[in-house]
Formats: sequence, structure tokens, C-alpha cells
Amino acid sequence: MQKTKQQDAIALLTTDHKEVKQLFKEFEKLCQQEDVDEEKSDLVEQICSELTIHAQIEEEVFYPAARDAIDEHDIMDEAEVEHASAKELIAQLGSMEPGDDLYDAKVMVLGEYVNHHVQEEEGEMFPKVKKSKLDLGALGDMLSERKQELREDMGMDMQDEDMPAAKPGRSEKSSSTRGKSNKSNKSMSH
Repeated sequence: MQKTKQQDAIALLTTDHKEVKQLFKEFEKLCQQEDVDEEKSDLVEQICSELTIHAQIEEEVFYPAARDAIDEHDIMDEAEVEHASAKELIAQLGSMEPGDDLYDAKVMVLGEYVNHHVQEEEGEMFPKVKKSKLDLGALGDMLSERKQELREDMGMDMQDEDMPAAKPGRSEKSSSTRGKSNKSNKSMSH
């Protein structure tokens, strides 16, 4: 997302939804191919990083504002529980490699969780927030700023969002033999 163009909060979050759904589609295509473990690993790392950042900006900025603006505690509570489920799968994937038992299945289930969560946010929560008196432009600025900070903390470049995140200290040659620790998991568990 470019800093020069203001985007309201719902537009920013909806764009994130579309982008991550596209990444899951790319993963599904990779599952039909052979000898693509490195590509799968890089794509899953990108998916997990994007979801980590998205969940964090929603939890830190959007959800508190939405909770105050709409009197729909059930919708907000469900969204937070859905985030917890996704975070658990992200943590599991962070300690796995393509080829491990259930790796592909966990990525696919994470995609299903995300699709369900997106449908509820876009179908139920976002319309209610739009009708509220919440300043979506100002909230969008706050979300964008926090997203930029998190991307920088994770070593991701905002101008090149389509590329998998590079891990600090990880060379191109060592990407297929990466360690089991996943930085995106650490930012999810606070």
C-alpha cells in the first residue's frame, strides 16, 4: 500500500483479505506440482507473515475502535476467537516443513478459517462499522502506519508486497534449509 494515497480502514482490511486469499490460491496450485517444497515454504512463510500482521493491526487498532463504535460484542468476540485458531495453525506451520505429515492440510485448513473469517467480517462486521460514526479515514491511517511498522520489524518491504519475506541473516542459498523458528509466530504471541 502506498503512503501517499489515504485508504479507509475497511478498504485497507478488504485489500489485505483479497491479497491473502490469492496467496492461498497460489498454494493450492503448488500442491498440484512436484518438487516445489522451496516454493511452498516461501509462500507459506509469506501467508503466515501477512496474516500475522493483519491480525495484529486488527486486534490492536481496528477491533477496539469497532467494539466502541458498534454494540455487537458477539461478532467481535467471534472474530477474536477465529484469530486465536488461525494463530495456532500459524504457530504449528512455523515449526514444520513442506513434506511433513499434515503440512499441506494445515495450510488448506488455515485458508478455510481465513475465508470463513473474511466472510463474517465483510458480511456482518464491516457493514455495521460503516454505519457507525467511526472515522474510517483516520482509522485507516492508523492501520496503515501500524502495518508499516510491523512489516519493517519483520524485514518486509512495503513496496514489494508480492515477494516472500526475507528473514534477517538468511541467504538465498539457505532458504531451503531454514531453521524451525519463524519470526512471524513471535509477533502473534503477545
